[in-house]
Amino acid sequence: MQRLVLFDIDCTLIDAHGAGGRAIFAAIGDTFGVTGRLDGYTFHGRTDPAIVHDLATRWGVPPERVAAGLGECLRRYVARLRDEVAGDRVEVLPGVRELVTALAADRRVVLGLLTGNVAEGAAVKLAPTGMASLFKVGAYGSDSSRRPDLPAIAVRRAERLTGRRFTGKGIVVVGDTPADIGCGAALGVKTIAVATGTHSVEELAAHAPDHVFPDLSDWRAVYETIIA
Repeated sequence: MQRLVLFDIDCTLIDAHGAGGRAIFAAIGDTFGVTGRLDGYTFHGRTDPAIVHDLATRWGVPPERVAAGLGECLRRYVARLRDEVAGDRVEVLPGVRELVTALAADRRVVLGLLTGNVAEGAAVKLAPTGMASLFKVGAYGSDSSRRPDLPAIAVRRAERLTGRRFTGKGIVVVGDTPADIGCGAALGVKTIAVATGTHSVEELAAHAPDHVFPDLSDWRAVYETIIA
């Protein structure tokens, strides 16, 4: 069976050590002239446009002004992000390089991204890893601010690229948050959760993914789970 395998980026493939958060904070300040505290707000499982909207309005910017300035804010975010990830600030998580390389070499697999990052931001974060070219399709926060919209977008792009049909458990979503599990489950796909973000194995398991791993270091086991 052919497989479409879609990976989240942050805390699934890489740890950028807060680069995205620092860049968004700076971009909101540059664009709207405001700053503030998170007060329990988390970036995990959200899209970049949604994060900008949520934080800017929380810090006092009228929603209509946020909507008007969103494109400019995201452009400034990407520029700030380039500075933030310079050098060795992006860490490829254990087992990821081996797993992604093996999947990319498997003719049964189309490898893609499913991420709340805007497309330009995703490219910036993956560039230092040398793995970006292995991902042939993707759906991003720049496609929709609603994360549940993204799996269907990725599937359509994969089908246009390959001329193949991908349905049900032939689609595999790999991510570190309940949002990754939820957006995959909405399509009836295979969901694989990995506890390399802020959620424990137990917390992820409570959302009923098909499989949960503490990390991807046993990459051969994850590979076999994806292909099975």
